Amino acid sequence: MVFYFKTVVNGRQYTLYMGRDKMENEELLRWGHPEDIWFHVDKLSSAHVYLRLNKNETVEDIPKELVDQCCQLVKANSIQGCKLSSTDVVYTPYPNLKKTGDMVAGQVGFHSNKRVIKVTVEKNNEVWKKLEKTREEREVDLRAEREQRDREEREEKRKIERENMELQKKQREEEKKAKEMRSYKLLETDNEQMTANHFDNESDAERELIDDFM
Repeated sequence: MVFYFKTVVNGRQYTLYMGRDKMENEELLRWGHPEDIWFHVDKLSSAHVYLRLNKNETVEDIPKELVDQCCQLVKANSIQGCKLSSTDVVYTPYPNLKKTGDMVAGQVGFHSNKRVIKVTVEKNNEVWKKLEKTREEREVDLRAEREQRDREEREEKRKIERENMELQKKQREEEKKAKEMRSYKLLETDNEQMTANHFDNESDAERELIDDFM
């Protein structure tokens, strides 16, 4: 089972979720989404809390209020951390999580420590209690959700590629038409010049005849 929480910050809705135990944490680690942000109490046992960002958002875009909500939730779900007045919480983008074969269930490392952010959290029961009221427990197929998400992303990329190809084709056609129009106008100008020269030559010939007659 996975626990889901809802919150609205700055007019935007967000989903937070976490597993019931370390075995479910393993599934979350395996089938998280690239746009997820992972939260955990630093150096203490705790739940693995994930924040699912909205499209085109990054870890740098997370409002401070939302970071605090995630931290309060993960702190409240730490057997040791929930008893402390303050704790350190670390968070990082899901793609930065590293799982190796020698790690026990629920254990995780990082590809780059530079991408891990640490904050100190003061205990605030009101924040996590508000989140608790939104909690929904669901039996979900995490793998199917991830695969569906990846399919939609691929379809979106293909759609954008098709649109770009159509746009480039249209631009090439417009450039071709513009080039043809320039060539036509140049030819028209040359014809007009040739006609003008012809009339000038005829006039010169007429003047020569008149001069000869005189």
